Amino acid sequence: MFIRKRRSVPELNTASLPDLIFTVLFFFIIVTHMRQDEVKVRYRVPEGRQLTKMKKKAGVTHVYIGKPVDGRQEGYRIQVDNKVVAIDQLVDYLAESRSGMSPDEAQEMTVALSADKDVDMKTVMEVKQALRRANALKVTFIGTRINKSTSAPTKK
Repeated sequence: MFIRKRRSVPELNTASLPDLIFTVLFFFIIVTHMRQDEVKVRYRVPEGRQLTKMKKKAGVTHVYIGKPVDGRQEGYRIQVDNKVVAIDQLVDYLAESRSGMSPDEAQEMTVALSADKDVDMKTVMEVKQALRRANALKVTFIGTRINKSTSAPTKK
């Protein structure tokens, strides 16, 4: 009584799929802004032998300690991301920075400390105490690796 006709589904043409993927990839490369800090302090990275690379770079806040670039002021200045702050403002700035992160990133927040190799240890200890008060307990020190064969530093 009932006669069924078998209908075939037409195949999807995937010939233009690589072009489409390339176009979307190119769009995201153009639109994406790579975050880079404008360093407002002058610092020379210390050298070391036992350095490791950071595995997870999400949730990293960069703190720079060095002399001012303009050279008009004496002493060392502290820069967090793109803002020069005093040590007593560091706790508030890190709390503000943490509030802008997702809860997972805020819990795993790491501070990357880039200090001039000639900075006195008193300044570094004051920054570390401020980081403790801000509950930023994961601190990484930035340095360059010394090659064993040539004693010239290589950037790590």
